[in-house]
Amino acid sequence: MTHTQKIIKAGNSLAVTIPSPLVKTLGLKAKDSVLVVQKDAESITYKFLNPQQLTLSKDI
Repeated sequence: MTHTQKIIKAGNSLAVTIPSPLVKTLGLKAKDSVLVVQKDAESITYKFLNPQQLTLSKDI
């Protein structure tokens, strides 16, 4: 899954929003923790520390 997001102003900081479909898929909530790992000058990885494991499809 790839998304292009704009950087927005949030108080004295900058922020990147998380697309709604990804929020729903991961079961994220406000105040959940995220680990930010800078790999190099152009690459950052976000690891959500408390995502809920949601069932996307169910066999009947």
